[in-house]
Amino acid sequence: MRFFDIRDRMLLAALLPVTLVAVLLSTVFLAGRYADLDEAHLQRARSLARQLASASEYGLFSANTGSLQTIAAGALREPDVRSVMILNTKGQALALAGASGLTALPVLGLQEQRWLEAASGLEIWVQPVSPSQLRLDDLFESATPVDRGEAPPLGHVVLEISRAAVVSRNHDMLAIGLAVTLGGLLFGGVLAVRIGRGVIQPILRVSDMIERIGHGELSVRGQVRSDDPLRDLQQGLNQMAEHLQQGRDKLEQRVAQATAELRSKKDEAETATRAKSRFLAAASHDLRQPIHALGMFVARLAQLPHDRETRHLISNLEASVRAMQDLLDALLDISRLDADAVRVQQQPVPLAPLLEQLRSALLPVAADKGLRLRVRNSELWVQSDPTLLHRILLNLVSNALRYTGHGGVLIGCRRSRGGSHLWIEVWDTGVGIPPEHQQDIFREFYQIGNPERDRSKGLGLGLNIVDRTARLLGHGLDLCSVPGRGTRFRVEVPLAPSGDLRAMLAAVETLPMDDVRGLCILVIEDDMHSAQALRGLLDSWGCVVAVVEGLQGALTLLHGGFTPDLLLSDFRLRAGESGMQTLQQLRTTLGRPLPACLMSGDTDPELIQSCRDAGLPLLHKPVRPAKLRTLIRRLARPQPV
Repeated sequence: MRFFDIRDRMLLAALLPVTLVAVLLSTVFLAGRYADLDEAHLQRARSLARQLASASEYGLFSANTGSLQTIAAGALREPDVRSVMILNTKGQALALAGASGLTALPVLGLQEQRWLEAASGLEIWVQPVSPSQLRLDDLFESATPVDRGEAPPLGHVVLEISRAAVVSRNHDMLAIGLAVTLGGLLFGGVLAVRIGRGVIQPILRVSDMIERIGHGELSVRGQVRSDDPLRDLQQGLNQMAEHLQQGRDKLEQRVAQATAELRSKKDEAETATRAKSRFLAAASHDLRQPIHALGMFVARLAQLPHDRETRHLISNLEASVRAMQDLLDALLDISRLDADAVRVQQQPVPLAPLLEQLRSALLPVAADKGLRLRVRNSELWVQSDPTLLHRILLNLVSNALRYTGHGGVLIGCRRSRGGSHLWIEVWDTGVGIPPEHQQDIFREFYQIGNPERDRSKGLGLGLNIVDRTARLLGHGLDLCSVPGRGTRFRVEVPLAPSGDLRAMLAAVETLPMDDVRGLCILVIEDDMHSAQALRGLLDSWGCVVAVVEGLQGALTLLHGGFTPDLLLSDFRLRAGESGMQTLQQLRTTLGRPLPACLMSGDTDPELIQSCRDAGLPLLHKPVRPAKLRTLIRRLARPQPV
């Protein structure tokens, strides 16, 4: 409901008393006039009935019906008289004038009687005709009057008279009263508006000014008039608006100054961030290059015959290189998750091969620590990304084995949500996680009880990758741990309809270990150590290898008759050349989509997306020899025609 504004309220305050007084006076006046009209009508009707009774006395006494008829007919000439009836003592009509609406004679008595018919609006008067009592002035009569008793009436006069005139005059008086009342209200309203305008206008000006100030228009000023009843208030508002405007101007200056300082700080921070990013990118690339070459050299070195002590040294060297590769791979996973560069491919996944793969990969790790690794196989299928789900479970089981000193680790499954989902659970009997650390362990590089940063206890990135990958897949992740007794991690995945596992396994081709022997591989690498390490590793696999530093050397080699089966190129080459463009140019020169692969120490998500758009596999340095060999096998398969 909308409330009245001040103008309406002022008008209401002025008109309400006037309206009440006018209505009260009109009501009193009309009530008095109605009473006067009714009294006048009553006196007139009574007087007329009595006159007729007095005039009819002689006619009734002498039974002169002609005289009585003349009297009755003469009464009809009076306004509102409908009928006149003169009756004798027996109730017989001696004279009748007018149209009587009576169906039965009223009860005749010695007193005057009056009836009112509301339906017809008629009044019926019955007036007895009494004989006159004449007193003779006789000297011989006693001075004291003698009561002879009330004489019986000679007859009755019945008069029917209409109240239409009274009702009509009442209506006229009501109309006049309403007209006078409305006129008074109209006059009072006009007068109230004209008088109240002098009060309302200043209030409206002040109200408008306050509203404009409330909307931030602080430059508004009200005109101060000498005859304004709100002059002091107007002056106060002007002063308040001026103070507010000055305060706002000062605040805007301070905000502008602070904004400029923040912008300067922001530019400095962005410059520092860009410099740091360039430094980290360059450092990452430069670090990956020698580690990549080192990994290749160590893999080639391990293939040569050595004595026991040398093999032990090489094993330690491999462990150190593997630790560096694990760190760089984990950092790569973090950066890809940060850049949203991981693409999810949801599909039905059988759990049996996945769990068996985990058991086969981690059983030697558990055996080295004297732990028992139990895997409860399941024939169920789930809806997930097989690669990302395997990475989640691998990190959870590896983490459980790392922090378990005795006992073992259990991998099992349990239905949830009424059978529509499945919990894949990893139980361990390790040290447990205190409640105050159960949220922090999912942060990057956060580890409990490893201040010396012992790499055997991990890097503190596994659980962060697990948490972020689970959220990326939309899988629930739950933790329950009791310090000193163990920990349970579980991942909730939706169930999928079971498929044909045998057909899936049969579709996966298994190639022999020497299937890369004899392949002609063209390596484009500008880093001498990486090129030498990669050539030595490929040579040990029986491949025919040619190494060049850029596009021009590759074109010269192709024109010389070398026909490669596979192209391996670094992304950054000499003189600003791009490995991606080099591979495209070589494919154009050969006239066929030759299998190719990029290797790079860059972890820029844009590079990952560009390789995906171009359909080129990308291996991030340091490249693991086993992963490289697997990729060469897959790329070297005969392409269907």
